[in-house]
Amino acid sequence: MVQPSEPEFEQAYNELLSTLKDSTLFEKRPELEKVIPIVSIPERVLQFRVVWEDDNGVAQVNRGYRVQFNSALGPYKGGLRFHPTVNLSILKFLGYEQIFKNALTGLNMGGGKGGSDFDPKGKSDSEIRRFCVAFMGELHRHIGADTDVPAGDINVGGREIGYLFGAYKKFKNTWEGVLTGKGLTWGGSLIRPEATGYGVVYYVEKMIEYATQGKESFAGKTVAISGSGNVAQYAALKVIELGGTVVSLSDSKGAFIATTAEGFTPAEIAEIADIKVSHAQLSTLADKFASKFKYLEGARPWVHVKADVALPCATQNEVSGEEAEALVANGTKFIAEGSNMGSTQEAIDVFEAERLKNPQGIWYAPGKAANAGGVAVSGLEMAQNSQRGNWSTEEVDQRLKEIMVNIFNTSVSTAVEYSSEKGDSLPSLVKGANIAGFVKVADAMHDHGDFW
Repeated sequence: MVQPSEPEFEQAYNELLSTLKDSTLFEKRPELEKVIPIVSIPERVLQFRVVWEDDNGVAQVNRGYRVQFNSALGPYKGGLRFHPTVNLSILKFLGYEQIFKNALTGLNMGGGKGGSDFDPKGKSDSEIRRFCVAFMGELHRHIGADTDVPAGDINVGGREIGYLFGAYKKFKNTWEGVLTGKGLTWGGSLIRPEATGYGVVYYVEKMIEYATQGKESFAGKTVAISGSGNVAQYAALKVIELGGTVVSLSDSKGAFIATTAEGFTPAEIAEIADIKVSHAQLSTLADKFASKFKYLEGARPWVHVKADVALPCATQNEVSGEEAEALVANGTKFIAEGSNMGSTQEAIDVFEAERLKNPQGIWYAPGKAANAGGVAVSGLEMAQNSQRGNWSTEEVDQRLKEIMVNIFNTSVSTAVEYSSEKGDSLPSLVKGANIAGFVKVADAMHDHGDFW
């Protein structure tokens, strides 16, 4: 299951297992404990070389991967990530999380993840296209609309999805909904770029409503956000729309922290979006934004802000135990991950201990629940492709919101049903999400004869 060289996967595995054991699930349904070692090994792992030609005519080589983790609920579904840090451990952790995240959406999707250690930064458009064609030259043998439907992830946006889809169509001589995140004129869905960011805000909206018994909303709340890609941008825009104030954004090189009460405006977020298309750093805007924001080189936002809500939207393990303690000390009430496994286990332990100690303390939502909006709309894109149709912005957005509300309600009700906790603390959303996703997948595996 877990190999010594797979720390990220080991973290995801242990986080799931510990929450399942720290509940009454295996007391009420002891037959499910035997599923853990089965569901924790991928059904298939593909690893291949990708040879492509740079602009100087020199052959370059990268590693390509696809982890097809679980298909109990539907075709493998999960993104492709192009980044130099990509390795099997990271993709196994992402694919493992994806199994249960997809289960929570209520849509018929299994879990998978893939990508390459290719770094698109500094590459020309032609080099990226040639890489995508070479990558799909192997991957096309293993995917399909009813087999495995990849999507985008870090450094795989609309441009890369277009190149990958075009290559697949040529190799297979067929047009099918094999990738999600497609262009709107050739099978894509409205709201897909916005979906993860919007979804995490819809989820937190329900957290605030539940915790305050409907007395509060995002209106008047200060919100700290990390990251500056699609997820962070659209989360920020939705927060502003709902009356909140966004006080931070960041990237891998540093963070902007608001120094005025206004926070970010939609126009400033649009400027950040423009530079991120060309993979530029936030630091290029430091002088322009100096009157409203302090740029902290090499910093993450968490110890530098006072905020009611914290939304990690950058990458895995971006909130440490020390940073979690700083968020608690600074009065943060709600934290929800727009990134996958955005908090370390030490940070989760801090959040959960504070939740148990103080009913008015911090309430934490894991990525497999809070950031499921992206894959939810990918599932809606698959449905539209099957119908050969397109739904309106309003219809997709309404379905997205309904899915996120259902995930929240399921997390709460499952946490209450299987709780071993005493007292009047808020339900554990991490336990509720883990148990609900796991039970749904395990029941399907049992029905298929994967265990008995």
